[in-house]
Amino acid sequence: MAERPWSAGAAPALALVANAFIWGVSWWPFRQLQQQGLHPLWGTAVVFAVAAACVLAVRPAAFAQSRAHVPQLLLLGVVAGLTNVGFNWGITVGDVVRVVLLFYLMPAWSVILAWPLLGERPSATSLLRLLLALLGVLVVLDTGGGWPMPRELADWLGLLSGAGFALTNILLRRLRHAPAPSRVLAMFAGGGVIATALGLFLTGHGVVPSPAPTPHAAVFVALLVAGFLVGNVALQYGAARLAAHTTALIMLSEVVFASASAVLLTGAVPGLRTWLGGALILAAAAWAAWPGAPGARRVVAP
Repeated sequence: MAERPWSAGAAPALALVANAFIWGVSWWPFRQLQQQGLHPLWGTAVVFAVAAACVLAVRPAAFAQSRAHVPQLLLLGVVAGLTNVGFNWGITVGDVVRVVLLFYLMPAWSVILAWPLLGERPSATSLLRLLLALLGVLVVLDTGGGWPMPRELADWLGLLSGAGFALTNILLRRLRHAPAPSRVLAMFAGGGVIATALGLFLTGHGVVPSPAPTPHAAVFVALLVAGFLVGNVALQYGAARLAAHTTALIMLSEVVFASASAVLLTGAVPGLRTWLGGALILAAAAWAAWPGAPGARRVVAP
C-alpha cells in the first residue's frame, strides 16, 4: 500500500490547529500592549496596518488585482475590520472565555443572515441549531437575576464580532472568484482603517491617545503581526486541503486554547453557567459543521 502523503494527512489539520492557537492566545499580547498604555483600538490599528503592508510587500500585485472588485472588497474590508476590532477589543478588556464563546455564536448568525443576503431559507434542523445556540447564550449571560442580557462592553463586542464574522464569511463566498491576496489585503487593511477611525472618534470618550512607541511594545506588535500572518497562511493552506466541515470543526479548538491560556495565565476559572452555556453554543457550532448537516459544506474560512 502506498504511503499517504503527509500534506494529504495531518499537515493541513495541524495548520488549522496552529491558526486556532494563534487566535486563541492573541488576547495575551493585546493585554500586554494595554499595560503599555496602548488601547486595543490602537493596538489593532498598528498590528493590522503593518500586516497589510507586509502583504503588499510580499504580493505587490494584490492592490492592482483589487481594482476589478473594488465595491465588494471595500465592504469586506469594513465588515472584517469591525469584526477584528470587536474581537480584539473584547478579549482584551473582558473575560476571555465568555467573549470567545459569545463569538462562536456565529453559526447562528449565519442562519439569520444567509436568508436575506443569499436567499438560503433556514431548514427545520438549522432552526433547531439556532435555538440551541441561543439557549447557550442565555445560560452564559444569566447572572441569576432578571432577563439575561450582556452586562458589559466585552459581552456586546463578543456577540457583535461573531455576527461580523458570519457576515464576513458570506461576503467571502460572494468574492470567491477574487484573487486570495486581494481578499487578505482588504481584511487586514480594513482592520487597520476601522480601528484607527474608531480610535480617533472615541478619543476622550474612554480611549486615550496612543502613547509614544516603546521597544517593549514593539516586541508584542511584532509577535501579533507575525502570528496573524502565519495564521492566515496556515488557514488558507489547511482550508484548501480539507473538507469545509472539517475546517469548521477544527476551528472550534480556538475555544480550548483561549480557555486553557486564560486559566494558566490569569488563574480565572469560568463558572458553571459559562461551561454549561458554552457547551450548548459549541454543540450548535459542531452540529452545523458536522458532515451531512445542511450548510456544512458551505462554510468559508477567511
